[in-house]
Amino acid sequence: MRQNTARIAFGTEEALQVGQRPDHLAVRTHIALLDLTAAAPPRRTQQGVGGVDVGRPSGPGVLDEPRREVGVVRRHEDDEEVDLAGVDAVWLSPFYPSALADGGYDVDDYRDVAPEIGTLADFDELSDALHAAGIRLMVDLVPNHSSNRHRWFRAALAGGPDAPERALYHVREGRGEHGEEPPNDWRSMFGGSIWERIDDVDDAGRPLTGPGTDRPYQWYLHMFALEQPDLNWDNPAVREDFKETLRFWCDRGVDGFRVDVAPGMAKDLTDLDRPWSEIPWWPLPEDGSHPMFDRPEVHDIYREWREVLDSYDPPRFAVAEAGVPASRRHLYAASAGQAFNFQMQDADFTAASYAWAIDAGLADEAASGSTTWVLGCHDVFRVASRYAFDMDTALEEAAAEQERERRARDGGEEVDPAHDAVSDDNSYPAGRQLLTARRWVLADGTAPVADAAAGERRARAGALVVMALPGAMYVYQGDELGLPEVPDIPEDRLQDPIAFRNRAVEKGRDGCRVPLPWTVQGSSHGFGPDGATEPHLPQPAGWGEHAVDVEVADPDSTLSLYREGLRLRRELWGAGNQGELTWLQRDEQVLGFERGGLQCWTAFGTDLELPAGEVLLASAPLDTIEADGGAAVSVLPADATAWLRPAR
Repeated sequence: MRQNTARIAFGTEEALQVGQRPDHLAVRTHIALLDLTAAAPPRRTQQGVGGVDVGRPSGPGVLDEPRREVGVVRRHEDDEEVDLAGVDAVWLSPFYPSALADGGYDVDDYRDVAPEIGTLADFDELSDALHAAGIRLMVDLVPNHSSNRHRWFRAALAGGPDAPERALYHVREGRGEHGEEPPNDWRSMFGGSIWERIDDVDDAGRPLTGPGTDRPYQWYLHMFALEQPDLNWDNPAVREDFKETLRFWCDRGVDGFRVDVAPGMAKDLTDLDRPWSEIPWWPLPEDGSHPMFDRPEVHDIYREWREVLDSYDPPRFAVAEAGVPASRRHLYAASAGQAFNFQMQDADFTAASYAWAIDAGLADEAASGSTTWVLGCHDVFRVASRYAFDMDTALEEAAAEQERERRARDGGEEVDPAHDAVSDDNSYPAGRQLLTARRWVLADGTAPVADAAAGERRARAGALVVMALPGAMYVYQGDELGLPEVPDIPEDRLQDPIAFRNRAVEKGRDGCRVPLPWTVQGSSHGFGPDGATEPHLPQPAGWGEHAVDVEVADPDSTLSLYREGLRLRRELWGAGNQGELTWLQRDEQVLGFERGGLQCWTAFGTDLELPAGEVLLASAPLDTIEADGGAAVSVLPADATAWLRPAR
């Protein structure tokens, strides 16, 4: 089914990517009960609420007819468990016409709605209903590349080697006698060559380029799947057209945009002879010299966009998906409005790794007035599964991966990094559990052994940490239910292009995109009508144990923890936004900080006696012991977080 994503952005600047749904522009927003946050137009960080990710059907399981209902409004009116109070924005990721070569991030038309989902009239109805409820609307924008079915690219192919539309993309002649070799050895983020050959023929089918002609083959550049040709942002026509796209959606009531691959639009292809082995993958250069990512010129594009966005009243906003060095992330917040900080997502569940990620986020806030926190998203393994591996195992797996890659390269093999690869520098204090989860998924979840209970316990603890921090918290759909990764999706059911282009290194992202369980009963646990076609990705046995209707009724569930945590975040932590975060304890096993008169304590691998005070919320049940003098002391168990109002 289409991977239509609707994210709810939350009020104190939290944001939640919420469940995949087949019902046309519908959002079943149980997650709206969480206090989520949207990035506000002002540059200064606020503490508020954010966004929801709703499933877009693709392949088997798509509805026969689009359902003509505005899901957010219908659920709000009809479902007792849905409470939209505190939800600031709904964020729809690609709902545009698409062949779904990459879950909708291959866009055929940037100014329309996929017909199997709905119509522009449905979009307008949704926009009007949301605004009537005081909820803002965000959409996903994919400016780095179009699809290969976009009218520009179709014209570029149909017009032959001299088609003017080829200047809208990055098209180069190949190497070799007839251009039969790609322009260079650069690699795609999804594996394989970054170049795809164009076989030009005339109306009679005779070749226009290559052997037997006087012209070499031409090739187009695609940083991702071959169905996603990169646009040439040096061409003024591309820039002007995207400004029209911004205006088109702003005029229809859109309040903000999430910018996909935000560092990728500006490129320097002047030195195509530079070997790929000499181009750093991650971390990117600190000076912005990478030919494909994070070039200084990209901010000229965002400054032009800001002129468009600021021309509206109130001004519209943008959130940049900026996977760049921490020292350069604030530049995107300054030019676009806000930037995703993925360091908390990379972080291992250790005190040192969490402290490193928090330091980076606070530095962003100091530099730009904006910061964000992300534990998971649709591009990485579920947080509950990443945290299911102890660090000894994670370090062993990281060492084994480095050795495997070394041997492959020594043997002359072409080794593409994983799309979510982090630095292999052992001094980098993160990414080991992520790498271990990748190897676990490659083995269909058979090895190494995962401790699911420990993973969910740590994920709950991590959630309370980020809820206590200033700035924007983005919650990926299903993390609020404690959903695990699904590692054993059969090969014939995989949809992610990564699984087909880089299979030796990674199985892809489908395991975190399995449709959410809304109900314990039903053939698809409420994802679609009972008895309808099976969902596009198979839901595993036991999926209903995490269903919304189960967790809503359980006061100890992960969903209940999120709901209460986000309520207190707005009511209590938000009052401390103007105060500084002060570290109370920071060592190998404990992190404790204070902000606005409240304290957050996390125990990593050991129990912790809490200071005297009122415990407001904890991610796990506390023990009580009797201290000297007979006073009762609350004990936080290992791998848990508690919020405390200290005794004064």
